[in-house]
Order: sequence, then structure tokens, then C-alpha cells
Amino acid sequence: MSLLTIARDGAVVTLTINRAESMNPLGAPGDGEEFARACDAINTDMTVRCVILTGAGRAFSAGGDIKAMRDRSGTFGGTPPAISDGYRDNIHRMLRALHGLRVPVIAAVNGPAIGLGCDVACLADIRIASEKAKFGVTFLKLGIIPGDGGTWILPRVIGMSRAAELFYTGDVIDAATAQEWGLVSRVVEAGSLMEEARALAGRIAKMPPHSLRQSKMLLRQGREVSYDTALELAANTQGMMHATADHAEGVAALIEKREAQFRGE
Repeated sequence: MSLLTIARDGAVVTLTINRAESMNPLGAPGDGEEFARACDAINTDMTVRCVILTGAGRAFSAGGDIKAMRDRSGTFGGTPPAISDGYRDNIHRMLRALHGLRVPVIAAVNGPAIGLGCDVACLADIRIASEKAKFGVTFLKLGIIPGDGGTWILPRVIGMSRAAELFYTGDVIDAATAQEWGLVSRVVEAGSLMEEARALAGRIAKMPPHSLRQSKMLLRQGREVSYDTALELAANTQGMMHATADHAEGVAALIEKREAQFRGE
């Protein structure tokens, strides 16, 4: 059974983690390849302007497969070097694919997002949570560490102090606390989560695709580079954007008091 179901509605692609019977665990052999294939297809399709990532059933993702850890099977089996390679070649491939998506990603967190599942959600640009959502990075409770790069991901979302608190205690926080801490943008009723996510994705998808992808790139790079470097990147990118037909359309639409129709040109 495939890990992901993929649905398309206009310029928006919805990726659903589809192992509902076991709360959508991640990390089985082949998961990295499946995510990479889906994300590569999105990146090369300029008609895609936004992605929604969610989970089937009552969970977003409960994280790594605990039974596989118990049985020392799949990605979690073999010698220590083999397990390390399993992380690099499978789990890390999945995370790199998500992080490398060039279009905005909305995580619609419908239920528990724990461990690897929490870090996957945090790779999205925007997170919307159901009132039933919970978040935790409970690796230490299992006697392991965040092997998915979570110590790099989570502090960038909620700051070092709160990330350290969650990692060191293994505590699980509810959706309201996640919103207070800035982990999610908003909390909505469970029944309206996907409606809210689709509405937000629809507003994003109206933006010009080249400017949209370049804005995401600049936001990402802006966290790592100096201000002077950020200004230089912005100047170079802006020169290209001014030469696009979409820029001319945006200016004309504003002057003519109508909605712009961007075509990626």
C-alpha cells in the first residue's frame, strides 16, 4: 500500500499520509523514495502553486514505527552502521524532499503529530491545526535522539528555549499551546480543517508562480545569511521578476482595479 495519496484541485496538490489504521507511522523502507518522487513531480510542474500535507484518519503522524523499532526490522534493523544508513537513505531522503519543495506547503494537522511526525509538520511553511491536534518530540522517552534533524528544525519554528523544553521532557502539548508558542498559525474545528486549508491554499495559488517560488527561496535563505547577502539576493531576484509578464499583469490589474490573472509568464 502506498504511503501517500495524491489529489489535485487546480493549482493545489494535497498529499495525505495514508496509514490511518496505525496512526500514519513514517520511516518504512521506501517512504523516502515515495516522498522524493512526489516532491520531484511537484517541483517540475509550474502549474502547481501550493501543497497541502495532512494525515488520514485521526492522526497526522504518530512518528516512527514503534513496532518496527521493537522488532528491529526495516529501517530500524541491522547493525548500528546499517541503521545509520537507513536514516540517511530513507528517512532523511523523505525530509530533504519535503524541505526541498519549491512551492508553499501548508500542513493541515488533523490529530497527533509526534516525533518524526511533528518534525515533518514543522517543515511546512504554514501549519493549521485541528482542535484535536497534539504535538510532541518524544524521542528521549524511547531512549533515542531526534534522528531526523529535529534539533535543527524545531528551534527555527518555536525558538531554542521551548524546543529544548519539548525535547528534554518529552512533553506533548495541545493545539492551543501550539498556537500560543507559534508552532501553528491557527486552530480550527476538526470538521473545518481541510476547508480552511483549501481556502488558504486557494489564496496562495492565485499568486504568480515564479514570484511565489522565489519568495519561498528568499524566506528560507533569509534565515541563514547576513542582511547584506539577503539584500543582494533580493536585488538579483527582483530584476528577473520585473521582466516577467506576470509583473506587468499585476501592475495593470491594480491600476484597472480588477483581479490579476497570473499565468507564470
